[in-house]
Amino acid sequence: MTQKRARATKKNPGMRVHRFAGVALGGGKTDKTAVAIVEYYPDQKRVFLRALREKIRSEGEVSGDQMLFHFLTEEEPGLEIVALDAPLQLPKCIRCTLKCPGFEACKQPEIRWLWNEHEARDAKKRPNKVFTPYTERCSEVYIANHLEEAFHPPHALGANAAPLAARAHFMARRLEQVKRAPELIEVFTKLSIWRMGRGLKVPKSHLKFHRHAVDSDEARHFFLKQLMERELAFLYQQDMKAMVENPQAFDAFIASLTAFLKFRGQTEKRPPHFPKGEMWIEFPIADIHWF
Repeated sequence: MTQKRARATKKNPGMRVHRFAGVALGGGKTDKTAVAIVEYYPDQKRVFLRALREKIRSEGEVSGDQMLFHFLTEEEPGLEIVALDAPLQLPKCIRCTLKCPGFEACKQPEIRWLWNEHEARDAKKRPNKVFTPYTERCSEVYIANHLEEAFHPPHALGANAAPLAARAHFMARRLEQVKRAPELIEVFTKLSIWRMGRGLKVPKSHLKFHRHAVDSDEARHFFLKQLMERELAFLYQQDMKAMVENPQAFDAFIASLTAFLKFRGQTEKRPPHFPKGEMWIEFPIADIHWF
């Protein structure tokens, strides 16, 4: 964090402020992890990007995990919510300690819910492979089948997400043990971007291909510009440039905004009959009221 930014947050020590973090998690041995810290000033109805840290990695004998933990607890204390774009809960069959009858005969609420979803798709004659409750969770199935567009979060223990799930689990365990631990939530930034962007009138093509497509930097720039022009968030020019150039930094910022919207009561509630023991992935409601 620059001195300029530090001074900006100390102009009025009596000002009410709430602070949230978004973490776009990369592999533990890579430099792809990014963190964004936003501050919300309810009296001024303003969100301010306080800090953006890119490429968090190991340095000498200090692991990237310790660097991330130190940043969230020592450099940026007092966070109310930390949003991670990675699985925070393992699938039911991995968490379960009961004698296993096989998931075809299992009576656990999470497994019954998955069977009900499977049978409902069968009845509608939709493409429908049998689920694998040792790799996927109810929240992923819900997002894939019940929203306005087809979103497909990676399975928590699928080939791509499993290493991130392990790292997220490790980080969550440490963060939960600190004094005045922040609330930890799981987010799916692709869906958050979609819901925020539709309200900002961002073209669908920008929202669907903000990360990997040709001209994805243009899509990220357009999205951030809309936030700025509508005075929904204040961004320093160097941070905006970093988020346009680095999709991980952009995703970290989106995660932090999702944490802010969770605080504001602007994220989707768990649907009726959703299993109580299953963690919910937080994502914005369709009609967001920012302030």
